[in-house]
Amino acid sequence: MAYNIGYFVGSLATNSINRTLSKALIKLAPDTLSFTEIPIKDLPLYNSDYDADYPAEGLALKQAIEASDGLLFISPEYNRSIPGALKNAIDWGSRPWGTNSFARKPTGLVGASIGAIGTAVMQSSMRSVLSFLDAPQLNSPEVYLQFKPEDFEADGTVTNQGTADFLRHYMGEYTAFVERVLDATAAGHIGDPDQ
Repeated sequence: MAYNIGYFVGSLATNSINRTLSKALIKLAPDTLSFTEIPIKDLPLYNSDYDADYPAEGLALKQAIEASDGLLFISPEYNRSIPGALKNAIDWGSRPWGTNSFARKPTGLVGASIGAIGTAVMQSSMRSVLSFLDAPQLNSPEVYLQFKPEDFEADGTVTNQGTADFLRHYMGEYTAFVERVLDATAAGHIGDPDQ
């Protein structure tokens, strides 16, 4: 069975190393996954004044999330936390109250930085947010990647075999996780999505 995976790149920078990582993950993923980027750069800053008349950008984001079988977050770490643009997108996708688009969506978290901790603290923050949003998460393996430019080509080709094998393994595990969550949801083992 094929699954459509919506993915978020947490950096807005055109030369983002996490955008390169997203290309690598797509190349290394099993053939049963197809990918659609969910863009976040044009969203206004969320506030509840919008809830009565959601703007087109917010509606498009929610529709893209809801059309996805699973979600993948590929993000840097800013000041030991979630980048503002990504957190803003999450806030848009979870509102208005009672229309949480993230509920029951199987999620994966990966991130790259030039530092040795490779986005570990950001991912910890994200796990707390996704747990509140009732979005099941692949907990293991974890991907806290120290990005080395010599290991990646611009198109996402991974030239370091060990890194390629690790990321390929992650994508295989993520695929199996998506299947398990969707099977459990279809069987009625996961509760009501509305918050």
